Amino acid sequence: MSNKLVFITGGSGHVGFRTLVTALEAGYDVRAAVRSEFKKDLILSAPSIKALNPKDRLSFVIIPDLSAPGAYDAVLQGATYIIHIASPIVLKGDYDPSEYQSALIGPAVEGTTSILKAAAETDGIKRVVITSSIVAQIDPKYFFEVDRPENEVLDHTSRTSLSAGPYPTDFHAYNASKIAALAATETFVKTHDLSFDVTNIHPSFVTGKNELVTDVSDFTLGTNVTIMGSILGNKSDSPLVGASVHVNDVAYMHVKALSPEIPAGSYVGNSEGEKGTVWQDATRFAAKHFPQAVQAKVVPNDGTQPTRRLRIDVTREERVMGFVFMSFEEQVKSVVEHYLELKGGS
Repeated sequence: MSNKLVFITGGSGHVGFRTLVTALEAGYDVRAAVRSEFKKDLILSAPSIKALNPKDRLSFVIIPDLSAPGAYDAVLQGATYIIHIASPIVLKGDYDPSEYQSALIGPAVEGTTSILKAAAETDGIKRVVITSSIVAQIDPKYFFEVDRPENEVLDHTSRTSLSAGPYPTDFHAYNASKIAALAATETFVKTHDLSFDVTNIHPSFVTGKNELVTDVSDFTLGTNVTIMGSILGNKSDSPLVGASVHVNDVAYMHVKALSPEIPAGSYVGNSEGEKGTVWQDATRFAAKHFPQAVQAKVVPNDGTQPTRRLRIDVTREERVMGFVFMSFEEQVKSVVEHYLELKGGS
């Protein structure tokens, strides 16, 4: 992979950082776009990066606004591949409804189309890999309101249309941002004569150790809260779609998708096959693997989280990419172990 430069956006995020590390481990050189010097320093301070000691194999460009017109002008020169992960996310649920379009939907679409336009104007780009989501593939009512019919199975071909809103919550608006960005990507590919391939990766809820989270107070800001909620004693009556995937697997998919032997297209990331994730199992796995922490009440492990079933077929993904998704039990072990590390437990 020498002299194979990958340009990566979103490298300080949960998926982005692990993808950056995985790309370096695979032998690629990485140029990471970050919004600030702070984000750059955060990445460089991570133990995984220090252990790799990539030196000049890892470089950075500072782009404060990744959705700004011309944000990627000149910074793609010399790159062979692009992995576009950066996109607005919902962390604290504090968006005002009046901001949904300007803060979530608009930037998701503009950031994606901007990097595709820049790639089309840059010589030497062979493949662009974009982070989408399973929320871009099915009607939002199956996340928030009703179970999807038992005979319907989500796979890489599944798509849904964009609702014009208004959106009742910021997570509904986040769903809309992913639907809109995927539609914009596929329209761009159809309407342009491109010299490169485009692949979309569609993860379910991404869990697993986030090495850049170093303060336990920040631990439940991301999607790891889907696992930690019941372990920390939260009692929810609202079903959560039973679909999850380890961050290491998602990172592997992004990097593997750069390989010419992997056909371009869409790939879904999800563990446990069509059975899916049963969120309440998190408390059982925590008690199994961390009995002392549970007995000592370091974690209450007495919360509740009902599951809304969603059947997802990833047999094609595992066959084409040559791996098996890690189990939900492995995801729980990864997340709880990191939480206890930050708490100072064992």
